[in-house]
Amino acid sequence: MNRTIFFDSPFLLGFEHTRTLVERAAKAAGESYPPYNVEDLGEGQIRITLAVAGFSPEQLSVTVEDNQLVLAGRRDGDDKAAPDDRAYLHRGIAARGFLRSFVLADGMEVTGATLEHGLLHIDVSRIPPAKLVKRIAIRSGG
Repeated sequence: MNRTIFFDSPFLLGFEHTRTLVERAAKAAGESYPPYNVEDLGEGQIRITLAVAGFSPEQLSVTVEDNQLVLAGRRDGDDKAAPDDRAYLHRGIAARGFLRSFVLADGMEVTGATLEHGLLHIDVSRIPPAKLVKRIAIRSGG
């Protein structure tokens, strides 16, 4: 994978995690199926909606790993072991599985997933960080 020159600067030490996040986001931006919307619901609430017509809840999975939200869909015929005996005059509805990912910022948490009318809704919330005051002891030098 190509590295951005900006993150290779010797003055930016310890930003490997940020570089990885940017690379993940760039890879995810290249995906086009299934179509999706991202809605700002206000007060730190976000809803991601994917058009997943024809998928059942058992064929979909929603996982979060290392701040990456991964949405996957697998059709029963994806294994190619079971041939499709239907004779289509026109086939415009995609019948393939998918894998779509989103990079979540620190403090973002998936709060729910709902499948209704062919749309998969993923609700994400920004959890406010706990206010932490840390007292640092001062040592004398002598």
